[in-house]
Amino acid sequence: MKQPQTSVKTAALYIRVSTDKQEELSPDSQKRLLLDYAKSHDMIVPAQYIYMENGISGRKADKRPKFQQMIAAAKSDEHPIDVILLWKFSRFARNQEESIVYKSMLRNKCHVDVVSISEPLIDGPFGGLIERIIEWMDEFYSIRLSGDVTRGMTENALRGAYQCRPPLGYRIPYHKATPEIVPEEAETVRMIFDLYVNAQMSIFAISKHLNSLGLKTSRGKPFEKRSLEYILQNPGYAGDIRWNRTVNETNEIRDPSEWIIRPGHHPAIISKDLFLQAQARYYSEYKRRNAKPAEVTKHWLSGLLKCPACGRSLSSCVMHRKTLPDTFSFQCYGYLKGKCSHDCYVRAEDIEPNVIRALEDVVRRGTVSYTVKKVQSKKSNGNDLEKLKKSLERIAQKEARAKEAYMDGIDTKEEYREIRSRLRQERQVLEEAIAKLEQSEPEEASDDSKMLENITNILDIVHSPNFTMQEKNIALKSVVDQITYYKDRNHIDVDYYLTKAPETA
Repeated sequence: MKQPQTSVKTAALYIRVSTDKQEELSPDSQKRLLLDYAKSHDMIVPAQYIYMENGISGRKADKRPKFQQMIAAAKSDEHPIDVILLWKFSRFARNQEESIVYKSMLRNKCHVDVVSISEPLIDGPFGGLIERIIEWMDEFYSIRLSGDVTRGMTENALRGAYQCRPPLGYRIPYHKATPEIVPEEAETVRMIFDLYVNAQMSIFAISKHLNSLGLKTSRGKPFEKRSLEYILQNPGYAGDIRWNRTVNETNEIRDPSEWIIRPGHHPAIISKDLFLQAQARYYSEYKRRNAKPAEVTKHWLSGLLKCPACGRSLSSCVMHRKTLPDTFSFQCYGYLKGKCSHDCYVRAEDIEPNVIRALEDVVRRGTVSYTVKKVQSKKSNGNDLEKLKKSLERIAQKEARAKEAYMDGIDTKEEYREIRSRLRQERQVLEEAIAKLEQSEPEEASDDSKMLENITNILDIVHSPNFTMQEKNIALKSVVDQITYYKDRNHIDVDYYLTKAPETA
């Protein structure tokens, strides 16, 4: 271990207690020993740099919020931390790959040492070798422990033991007890299966019915499509237990061949026959298909159609057909979630002519009602332009740091892709705003003339086959605020708007 320096250093403390049953120091004991070490080595420890996590695994760094806060503080431009103190290196990470990446980044780029006060290292290459051996042993222990836990839980599943949070209709009276039925909740479960199988009601209709009765899920929330799908597909209600359905790290659903389904020890709420009938209907109607990218399936009316009852948007849905073109339809999002009683279902082919006709009527009449949305005066364009360009520079810096984090192995490919996509969207918004401020807007035409000219141009774009769905959608949103659809009258109200800078004195 390096000899203590005469200059005072600022230290951060990272304290973690695992989820496993290993013998280890309590958080308070770790904190006390770390503070004693800091005091004896001329280090100060500000309160804001004491990071403590209880009952959190060290396998994945991205699952530890306090750890990420500490890393962010160390990487900040101020560089407020000189050293990170740990009770053991295993507190820092149980994954050697992540440990090496983070330590290397901290030491080489942030000039922050990572010190284990109970595992002193000698200077030189042998010290680094010993540190790697300690990390390898910690990771090996973690993997072995995880494997032991998984094998134990799998064995319990094979014996029919219940190991999950009980779903609606059940409760666990005490720790490790067999689930028992909650009568009033069980009646709700029976009602769901009966309405679905015997009454042949849709999932949306069932959710609306349950919510109208004031019934709630096991988490005290209103029913919706996802919660009902979970109930209808859960074999636990027929007396079985299901294990190994999802991947713990990603929550992805495994192939059914990997699931463990065994007769359980808990009482059933419904019959096996009723459950199988529910599965037969569900998989015949709701079999998942490969979804197309959002930019392909987005309709040019998406985000514009509104429900007259609740004001929510009408969600678009695409139907893929083998021999015919895809078809779109729209329905109130609140209605789909069982939170609105107004049915706004309409096919795209039925409402598209109404919208086009409304645009054509405006152009033909030569008059239109619209609202004016004020934008910032050009008087302050100079300052605003400078601020926007600085923001654009910061976006570039963020992009560089994101790429660096990915190249260093700190962020995964998926995380980097998500960050890059978000930054790209921010960049696009900023560039558009800068372009608007930089261009000079002549005052030759009246507002009415501008509005009619804009609608005429938009109508040409909508009619043209040379523009994509998304391009038509963007163009329409530049003049249309919203379109309210009245199904009972097959009528639409179009709210137009014009963007205009306020007059200056």
